[in-house]
Amino acid sequence: MRFMMIMYPKDYLTAKAGWVPDLTDIEDSRKFHEEMGAAGVLVALDGLTPPATMSARVTFKNGKVKVTDGPFTEVKEVVGGYYIIDVKSREEAIEWASRIPKKDDEMIIEIRRFFDMSDFAPPVQDKLTELEEEQAAKGIKQAGQQ
Repeated sequence: MRFMMIMYPKDYLTAKAGWVPDLTDIEDSRKFHEEMGAAGVLVALDGLTPPATMSARVTFKNGKVKVTDGPFTEVKEVVGGYYIIDVKSREEAIEWASRIPKKDDEMIIEIRRFFDMSDFAPPVQDKLTELEEEQAAKGIKQAGQQ
């Protein structure tokens, strides 16, 4: 099962444009990434800059598009990065999330499972498989493919 672990670091709410994590945090994270890679569970990961750095929000309402530049003052949580892992269970995903290097009370990790083909009814599975085969023939990669 593939899960996304979404990181919500509290310091991103007030981070100024150009903020970057300190070297100690980066080193701690790299050790954890190596551990996940060695265990064979890591699919992808990346960190995001805080909203004050080149961010924008595009919203759609009544057929109109609105662009709002960051930072976003009304936000209570900001995504700071993510991991995509492939594990056997929700419990294993929680175990990996609990090991992410963090400082006390400074981060929330949300765990979300990716949709799997088995989540859909058989007729929908058949149609999705057909669409994926058509896209593969055109050279278009599907999400989750390497």
